Amino acid sequence: MRKACVLGLVLFGSISFIARGDIIPTLSSVTGSSPNFTWNYSANVTVDETINTGDFFTIYDFGTIAPGSNTQPTGWTFSQALVGPTPSLVTPTDNASILNLTWTYSGAAPINGSAALGMFSVITSTDQLKVGQFTAEATRSSANAGTKVDNIGAVSVPVPESSSLLPIIGVFVAAALSRLVRRQHA
Repeated sequence: MRKACVLGLVLFGSISFIARGDIIPTLSSVTGSSPNFTWNYSANVTVDETINTGDFFTIYDFGTIAPGSNTQPTGWTFSQALVGPTPSLVTPTDNASILNLTWTYSGAAPINGSAALGMFSVITSTDQLKVGQFTAEATRSSANAGTKVDNIGAVSVPVPESSSLLPIIGVFVAAALSRLVRRQHA
């Protein structure tokens, strides 16, 4: 009986560590036709988390978008940067030459989880996708209430446009030329 009780406590403790809160953006659809494809992301906040002013999520290495094409629910602010912003407790892969998209909550009323946050969209010139990363920062609402919760995950993003690939292609061309020159001198 004592073993069963201890085993039950261990199982309960394990579950409580698994049940944590996160902001999770997910690609819902890519619509339109060339050269204007709308990338629509739905985002949710999970149980035990609250979205407060300043909480955010970032989609990394998204690339170039049509200026002013972003849409988001009321109370959210859009920004772009080549690096970050990144929550302090996670370490995503972030190519400093490809733009990231960030939505920051600027509303006054907290959003309590579990809740759908709405649709977040931008327009780009491609519908080709690859797996990228996102991070998010929100606020714990029960145990350790008020502390920040950071998370990281995978999300679909556009394949970089050829102009974003030029530096990468340049490196490969330079390496190939260098190799060719070494062979001719040998």
